Amino acid sequence: MTDEELTRLADKLDLRQKVRLLTGATTWRTHAEPVIGLAGMTTSDGPAGVRGEAWDERDTSLLLPSASALGAMWDEALVERLGGLLAAEARRKGVDIVLAPTLNLHRSPLGGRHFECFAEDPRLTGRTGAALIRGIQRHGVAATAKHYVANDSETERLTADIQVGERALREVYLAPFEAAVAAGVRAVMTGYNGVNGTTMTQNPLLADPLKSEWGFDGVVVSDWGAVRTTAPSARAALDLAMPGPDGPWADALLNAVQDGSVPPEAVDDKVRRLLRLADRVGALGEPTRRTPEPLPPSDARQLLRRAVAAGSVLLHNRDVLPLDRGELGTLAVIGAHATQPRTQGGGSAGVFPPGVVTPLDGIRRALHGRTRIVHLPGPDLDAPPAPLDETRCRNPRSDAPGVLLRVLDAEGRELHVEHRLSGRQLEPPLPPGAHTVEISAVLPSGTGGQWCFGVGGFGRMTLTVDGRDLVEGVFPPLTDDPAVRHVNPPCQYGRTVLPAGQDTHVVARRELAPGTGRATLLTAAQPAPDPDAAIAAAAEAARRADAAVVVVGTTEHSESEGYDRTTLALPGRQDDLVSAVCAANPRTVVVLNTGSPVELPWRAAAGAVLLTWFPGQEGGAGIADVLFGEAEPGGRLPTTWGATLTEAPVSRTRPENGVLDYTEGLHIGYRAWLRTGREPAYWFGHGLGYTTWAYEDLTVRAAEPDEATLQEGAPAPCRVRVRVRNTGRRRGREVVQVYLARPASRLDRPRRWLAGYACVEADPGDAVTVPVPVPLRAFQHWCEATGSWRVEPGEWQVLAGRSAGDLPLRGTVDGRGLGTGWARES
Repeated sequence: MTDEELTRLADKLDLRQKVRLLTGATTWRTHAEPVIGLAGMTTSDGPAGVRGEAWDERDTSLLLPSASALGAMWDEALVERLGGLLAAEARRKGVDIVLAPTLNLHRSPLGGRHFECFAEDPRLTGRTGAALIRGIQRHGVAATAKHYVANDSETERLTADIQVGERALREVYLAPFEAAVAAGVRAVMTGYNGVNGTTMTQNPLLADPLKSEWGFDGVVVSDWGAVRTTAPSARAALDLAMPGPDGPWADALLNAVQDGSVPPEAVDDKVRRLLRLADRVGALGEPTRRTPEPLPPSDARQLLRRAVAAGSVLLHNRDVLPLDRGELGTLAVIGAHATQPRTQGGGSAGVFPPGVVTPLDGIRRALHGRTRIVHLPGPDLDAPPAPLDETRCRNPRSDAPGVLLRVLDAEGRELHVEHRLSGRQLEPPLPPGAHTVEISAVLPSGTGGQWCFGVGGFGRMTLTVDGRDLVEGVFPPLTDDPAVRHVNPPCQYGRTVLPAGQDTHVVARRELAPGTGRATLLTAAQPAPDPDAAIAAAAEAARRADAAVVVVGTTEHSESEGYDRTTLALPGRQDDLVSAVCAANPRTVVVLNTGSPVELPWRAAAGAVLLTWFPGQEGGAGIADVLFGEAEPGGRLPTTWGATLTEAPVSRTRPENGVLDYTEGLHIGYRAWLRTGREPAYWFGHGLGYTTWAYEDLTVRAAEPDEATLQEGAPAPCRVRVRVRNTGRRRGREVVQVYLARPASRLDRPRRWLAGYACVEADPGDAVTVPVPVPLRAFQHWCEATGSWRVEPGEWQVLAGRSAGDLPLRGTVDGRGLGTGWARES
């Protein structure tokens, strides 16, 4: 619809009807307004999958690799295809607006939500995010760029005020959002944090540059529960307060307009934007919601399997990978993550996949029974007990795998009962009179010894094991963080000794009360093995095998939304496990199952180190493809990995007196490492394949007026061409990276920064010349004095290579005239 048509529709509504549209109707839906043909729109969390409106483990969703894995692909075409898969899932679940992508940056390796962000570099983040947006929105579903802006850590995330200079804000933190707007993103979500003294739901940055300078014509939506005021946030450029139906705008906004605190034209602009969004997703007028042709389940799984290999980064390889099936009589597969991998990060973006291929499953299928496989879990991960699932317990009433969920009234009468598959119940049905949620299960006879059980949530809770009380008390919420209250509440634990060979009946109860959320958890963990004995047994198995694969990683309690990490060490005794196995067998492949950097004190002793991130539901299949050479590890690091936390140049995530000062300015990630002069363990952009490459030539040429191309919405003032040759023995893919440097600059600049990249494939012995467009913005800096983008005249260096620390080719370009899209030939 045209703006005039949208205005005419909005004019049919009175003030009360208009205001009603600006707060959600439910937790996930907007209001409908039949008088103008407006249907409600449904939102859903992303980016690893589309959950839909309900937290129900029976309502499954395809699970993609984590965003950090997508950033590692450096492959916009594949990311677009994955965006299309998200769009198909959204339509299947009746979702109009996917709350993805997350465009915040890997500012610190300690960031708890690191896995949900693409990269440390604004250009790589912007290009990857734009690709996902295009893939989602091509099918009539809206994408949402979040969390605007500088929402890069979790500590005090509801209240932290980020102090950041205007130039760093423009060149680093706002840049990915500018790229998203250029890609046509239809919604932008504000963060909980403040920037330079003002909370983001009422920050001037919503108006300028987002809506004015960039021309964003979509909807600005709050993060859930982030709106804290009525008139100040409504006068700002925020358009939609979520969730609903209650909140600061629900009733008070009407009064604020009537008493003059909020101008009516501000409300009218918000309504027009909401109607424009509805028109774009087919929720306005005649129903026109487009349903993309869903991929057959086998094709969807194959795409997700391909994505695992494409995002996996081979950090280190001493001619161990790929493993030769013909040389493997016995393979030791070691580690708890081999059978219980982390497929996704913890927090509000979680989904329930239809199934998970574990690394051990994938390896077994790949070897077809021709190799003897020995699996040992190694030592306990030193993590709290996990919620029960259908593999570990059964319903005490039906005896089916899973748990019994009951909702009781105040007298203990049963109001609702159903069979469920998980001890984590986030939104149980609550019929009238609901007073208590109960989860019960029978654990089949098993290991004897001291077990640990837990009940999670807030309010009055009890936990009994075979009729014995382990937990009883009132546990009030200590935070307003919605991810903690409603998704991942703390557990209260009790321990008891159970005899071997005897079934155990466990019952967790939580009384419902206002403000205590809806999450209830029942967790259990059997006695942990002696860690020294477990490590010794794993090492002995590796010594007797022809090769070993050790799968290690983080846990939901060491890497998740809601808190930042305090260490980069792997949880528990996993480092000791890897060291022992590597000492026992030099042909050891270490598979890292983490969403963000960890310390690797044993990396020099490992035969190979393969980073697989949180790989999604097909993780085990994709990992096996890489291990046995069916696919090349295609990933390149989207963030720099230091050897130790103490060496990381930017690590602070904890505000002081409510303020987190970005004193490093422009210098995060590899830029900060270059500034210190220290060498990290692995540079941004690093990644090995199964062939080798020689960088042979770099040419830089001015772009003529009639060939100026558009890259990220701006003219490309110069053309960079790089010739590379495949010097290995198999076909491969290379990510050619181009950086700019300005050694003689009068400004504070990074020593070099990513300007562009392109991917190339070649057969053994073949040379390929790949063009790498470098956009004008790569040369520009933000001038605070003039409030505009400027190009510093003079000579610029152009560098090309495999990573931020490996750039063998160099050229120059003259900066005079770059402001008009021209460059002189070098």
